[in-house]
Amino acid sequence: MLESKNGFRVVLLFVIAALVGSGVAQTKPRLTIEQLIDIKHPSSPVWSPDGQQVAFIWDRAGVSNLYLSHLDGARPTALTTFPDGSIRKIFFSADGKFVYFARNGDLWKVAISGGEPTTAWSTPLGDGDLTPSPDHTRVALTSKRRGGEGSDLIVRSLSDSTETKVAHDNVSIYNPFWSPDGSQIAYTGGAVLIPHDSSPSYSGEKVVYRNPEYIAGQLFAVSSSGGSVVPLGTKGDYDAAGWIDSTRIVFARQSNQFKTRTIYVADIRDGRVTSIHEDNEEKFWSLPDWETGTEPLPSPDGRWIAFLSDTDGWDHIYLIPSAGGTPIQITTGHFEAWRPAWSHDSTRIAFDANEPDHPGDRRLGIATLGSDPAHATIAYITEGRGTNIEPFWSTDDKRLLYQHTDTRNSADLFVVEPKTNPKPIRLGDSMPASMDHSTFIEPEFVHFPGPDAQSVPAWLFVPKNLDRSKKHPAIIWIHGDGINQNYDGWHVQRNYAVYYSMHQYLLQQGYVVIAPDYRGSIGYGREWRNGVYMDVGGNDAKDAWMAANYLKNLAYIDSDRIGVWGLSYGGFFTLIAMTDQPTLFRCGIDVAGVVDYEMYYNDPYHGDWTESRIGTPQQNPKVYANASPISRIDRLARPLLVLHGTADVNVPFIESVWLLDEVAPVRFRTSKPRPRTPFNCPVD
Repeated sequence: MLESKNGFRVVLLFVIAALVGSGVAQTKPRLTIEQLIDIKHPSSPVWSPDGQQVAFIWDRAGVSNLYLSHLDGARPTALTTFPDGSIRKIFFSADGKFVYFARNGDLWKVAISGGEPTTAWSTPLGDGDLTPSPDHTRVALTSKRRGGEGSDLIVRSLSDSTETKVAHDNVSIYNPFWSPDGSQIAYTGGAVLIPHDSSPSYSGEKVVYRNPEYIAGQLFAVSSSGGSVVPLGTKGDYDAAGWIDSTRIVFARQSNQFKTRTIYVADIRDGRVTSIHEDNEEKFWSLPDWETGTEPLPSPDGRWIAFLSDTDGWDHIYLIPSAGGTPIQITTGHFEAWRPAWSHDSTRIAFDANEPDHPGDRRLGIATLGSDPAHATIAYITEGRGTNIEPFWSTDDKRLLYQHTDTRNSADLFVVEPKTNPKPIRLGDSMPASMDHSTFIEPEFVHFPGPDAQSVPAWLFVPKNLDRSKKHPAIIWIHGDGINQNYDGWHVQRNYAVYYSMHQYLLQQGYVVIAPDYRGSIGYGREWRNGVYMDVGGNDAKDAWMAANYLKNLAYIDSDRIGVWGLSYGGFFTLIAMTDQPTLFRCGIDVAGVVDYEMYYNDPYHGDWTESRIGTPQQNPKVYANASPISRIDRLARPLLVLHGTADVNVPFIESVWLLDEVAPVRFRTSKPRPRTPFNCPVD
């Protein structure tokens, strides 16, 4: 994979050579590649026990360090200054004087008053999971047994490092999580990855690929002091399992060919598992849990479970009694409410939501439940352009922490009081001081007709002071995931924010940029999101490349100099665009795109994603044939740049190897394993 700085330059030089080779006058750019790489991204914020500080991780180009804010508007204090590597699992000590974090297989701590970080104990953690107890006096950690089979679940004291082995599994233990009172620990045991080495026929013996087979585990519970282990339910996935109280656990599971999502409650006293709610979709369950917070969320007092559902066609917050009963819809309307967060006193739920006419902006709302949640009141506490997401209550419920982006600012953390018209406190500026925010181009929300005349939303960027009497080159950016979207400003996710930065760089080089939210994108309701059903690579791909038709109708666009590029699912669409419309685009850049969905289906990590949308290759061979740009790669007529990280776990590197074999001779370069962006940014 390419290094950060070189990754930007390779993309830029390729685009310039393909689109501007005939000679477009260039002005000196105000943004530099170095400035864009210097943009940091905050994550994993935690409140101090007294609610007076916030610790968080700040990442720059894959190197992360720990920072502390005193909520006074001043620049955060760096508690660590590691030159490389990453940190994770941060939490405060019980007295709030130290912050703990995991790094390189060890647990570290650093005083909030300053000083050098030190390891918390001499015994390394290894690669296992770790989670603090609710009172932050102990940690539960998993440890692979050296010289033996399986894993141990260990509880270790933070004060004197004494430890107790509370459970063992002959295969594996992962994802331990504590009950609210710290008396119990649940975990998944018995899950395993079975490695299989293979060399596909088209690549001969040139490359051997590790293709692991995943065997699901089972949920277990055990006393945090040790004792009998209680098995719960059957083997399978336990989506976002969480404790309701010290005896009950809630989790969700999909079934019926991914058309049904069921919420279950398991009782550790007898091992009984009960279904309390079921969502049934005509097409498939498509709410992305990694982005929207769909998982069932128990109230701190154990009475209610909050969850997201699109029953009325839009993603909204519902409550159901933890003992079972009739769900109560809390938010309503043609907008999408995501990421619910309970106040500690269980009387309010904070969330973020877009608006019917502003799908790319998100504001913070608070649902006050009162004595009857059926009559909950909703108040919004942030307004304006940009995104305000992922609210997080302080320990005393007097403040909310959240992430904000807009057209002039990448992601930063803010704190606000939970009332109307509050004054937010900014916890830091992720952009370098040398960067002039006023030079950034704000997108315009536009629409154009898709292949079936449905209106396709998109974000159009036009350089400032563009001479519209002349013809200019343009670039179509296609987002990935299938289930994602563009926003009114910097993207909320780290791995997509770097591409928004690239938009700004290209704009200052004189390019027009458009970013469509093709069918399948989130933020626009269930019907648009589910529009890919049995049509992956069909009308959704046309939605994306038909942005070129919209551009060609703009008087200032040179229709002979339109480029297209995208990441992952967007790379897949780029390949379709370059082969279905071989002369429409001057050039294309495929970043980690799928070349054949039958191959993708057969990958153990992604069969579920694929089957939920288009069934199996045996059931729907024509649909899979349509989702195979590799089968039409002989139609490629214009320059195509392919970028792919060898360590990509979302789209296997083998996809691009096959592509390169088909279009040989090619220039094929690899270096040390990298994730999936060309800018060496971590994928969350």
